[in-house]
Amino acid sequence: MDTEKRIAQLLLDIQAVSLRPEEPFTWASGIKSPIYCDNRLILSYPEERTIVRDALVDMIRKQYPQVQVIMGTATAGIPMAALSAQAMELPMGYVRGDAKKHGKQNQIEGRLRPGQKVVIVEDLISTGGSVGAVVEALRQAGGDVLGVAAIFTYGLKDSEENFARMGVPFCTLSSYDVLIRAAIERNDIEAHSLEKLLAWKKDPRNEDWMR
Repeated sequence: MDTEKRIAQLLLDIQAVSLRPEEPFTWASGIKSPIYCDNRLILSYPEERTIVRDALVDMIRKQYPQVQVIMGTATAGIPMAALSAQAMELPMGYVRGDAKKHGKQNQIEGRLRPGQKVVIVEDLISTGGSVGAVVEALRQAGGDVLGVAAIFTYGLKDSEENFARMGVPFCTLSSYDVLIRAAIERNDIEAHSLEKLLAWKKDPRNEDWMR
């Protein structure tokens, strides 16, 4: 079994993915979605947590062999960034969406030296908008952002456009398309729900899929 399918099945097994076409979730971006992926749940399952960590480490080593520092996104990306950095024996830190309003007013926590090659670890990629502030903060601090590594992507056109605009590549362990296929094989999706899931993926901002 390839990694994408294995991770998709793992997410379904621990119910990190919720499929709710009849009662859609609302993202921070305002998009109504029939699916919600909560990768924080992985942390509660030691065996699955190790599988995901090892797969993430392997992907980072293959896609970004020059990496010198791992940076997690606050807050969901921090645990997997820490686990991956420990396994790779690399420095680790994390980046807030905005600088703190108190203390040293840091946006980046952890030591980052100018010129160091950084990989950002995210839990998932939706539109790719939130990671933009993280990339900008690291670049302003002198970091050389090699790319982003995440557990899951919804595979939306918005994310492809946003990453292209930033000039940053990204890679993920699994994706929406692979997960939907895995859910079909397991009979987790009924026919009418599948139609809505496919329609949403084509145009998530068009709410006609909910009818």
